[in-house]
Amino acid sequence: MKVAGGAMIDRMRSSTDRRDQRVRVGAVSYLNSKPLIEGLAESVPEARLTLDFPSRLADGLARGTLDVALVPSIEALTDPDYEIISDACVAACGPVLSVKLYFRKAPGDVKSLALDEGSRTSAALARVMLAERFGVEPRIEKFTLESRIEDTSADAVLMIGDRAMLPPEIPFVEEWDLGEEWLRWTGLPFVFALWVGRQGSDLGKVDMALAAARDLGVASIPRIAERESALMGLPLAVVDTYLRRHLHFTMGSAERQGLKLYHSLASKLGLAPANRTVRFCERSVERRASRRPATVNA
Repeated sequence: MKVAGGAMIDRMRSSTDRRDQRVRVGAVSYLNSKPLIEGLAESVPEARLTLDFPSRLADGLARGTLDVALVPSIEALTDPDYEIISDACVAACGPVLSVKLYFRKAPGDVKSLALDEGSRTSAALARVMLAERFGVEPRIEKFTLESRIEDTSADAVLMIGDRAMLPPEIPFVEEWDLGEEWLRWTGLPFVFALWVGRQGSDLGKVDMALAAARDLGVASIPRIAERESALMGLPLAVVDTYLRRHLHFTMGSAERQGLKLYHSLASKLGLAPANRTVRFCERSVERRASRRPATVNA
């Protein structure tokens, strides 16, 4: 694995004339990303890996301080130069556990919505589901990464990531797991995060490196779960089940359909550009064993 990974990175180095020619990879620091980056850190140490919150990684990609980033799926539509460079992703087909919407009022009566600033995709998903299912477009309030759920008086509060896996300290009248609600409503899986680069960038075989890292990471879930459960203070069984049964890490045709529908609905609310195409790197598509369309129209 290390030899193959090093060869992949050698190809990736040719993508830039910077003095430091290591590919700059950004990834989220949440538990759900660990199977995607566990193998990357071990098998391709030549990559310069930055761990940060999803929205900040998207900003880094936009500014050009990152070459490749694991970003919220909605970011794939924010720039016409973005393309999806790997079928490695973070997706759920049912309860995801780490994306929760808590209600102080019935969903149809929500007037204010506090959105966790850690992920734009989940924020847009919450707004889409309230608008499409209940005709509600609430006033948006910021819920910072440092905020506690009791700090806001909003009618509904979105929490994501590791902190969403812990039970809230105050009662709510209703709770949604957005992965579960999306599947119940659409019958499709939801893609929360994916690897994105800039269209036309010469990143060599980075797609293969990311897929190889994913495969190694998935095989390492028992080790990841043991380590992360201790760090998070959660039972090992909870973390292991979360990574094994609530998430999956490969984008197939159903995931692309879900992505297409999500972006279509988000664009109706002005949360994603209309008439855009989610682009898949042609080189990556050609390397996949299955035949898949190179683009998904949104």
